[in-house]
Amino acid sequence: MTTILIHSETLSPEQQRILKKTLGIPKKVKQHFRIQTPLSLSISDITQISQQTQLDINCLPENFNAQDIRLVISDMDSTLIAIECVDEIADFINVKAEVSAITEAAMRGELDFEGSLIKRVKLLSGLGTSALQQVFDERLCLNPGAETWIQGLKNKGIAFALVSGGFTFFTERLKQQLSLDFTRANVLEEANGKLTGKVVGNIIGAQAKADFLHELCQTLNIQPHQVIAVGDGANDLLMMKEAGLSIAYHAKPAVQKEALTALNYRGLDAILDFLA
Repeated sequence: MTTILIHSETLSPEQQRILKKTLGIPKKVKQHFRIQTPLSLSISDITQISQQTQLDINCLPENFNAQDIRLVISDMDSTLIAIECVDEIADFINVKAEVSAITEAAMRGELDFEGSLIKRVKLLSGLGTSALQQVFDERLCLNPGAETWIQGLKNKGIAFALVSGGFTFFTERLKQQLSLDFTRANVLEEANGKLTGKVVGNIIGAQAKADFLHELCQTLNIQPHQVIAVGDGANDLLMMKEAGLSIAYHAKPAVQKEALTALNYRGLDAILDFLA
């Protein structure tokens, strides 16, 4: 039997009609609905029904066991938070359009992430570091459901790791604000109160994110199948492929295609449905 999750607290009569006709009878489980079906469904089948009903619908992987999950690892920019920090920093030095274009191409997988980050950070050279605090205070906001999601994981004793191709200035502040367990990101080089346009040390790109997942598995004495990985961009894919469950959150097409599950309508709190 296949377990199908419908990530919604309520269903309209029309949504119920479509679901019953195509998938089966939905039954309420905590904050969402589930359907048990003998049907063999393709991703395209689920995507079509999801678009028709405007609901997030996912099939649980056959070997997924919610009781086994001990770690959730998430990307930061456009996943946990609603902005791309590097783009907003660039706005303070009047190069946002140029940096945003590079960011978008990198997230779609059209550019090498490491090379694209070096290029974007170079454009920030000479900017006063006070701009970073302004971005954090004035522009950074969590995506919907983020705090409910993180508190729900804490309640279940599941560790949370934030990993980013962005910058430690933001991950460390979010770690403190949200009481996160682990973080890893890039370090912006500073001199005399200004950004030098360089990154200190190795860049946290796709492989580094996947390596961080395995490092945390060793730290927590768990296996990769006990991890949920969440991301939106191409540089999250290697990490997501290593996890027991991968979730594409309002993600780029390349990520939607590769991830085991996806959320396109609901907030981050819907991830708790997988653990119910």
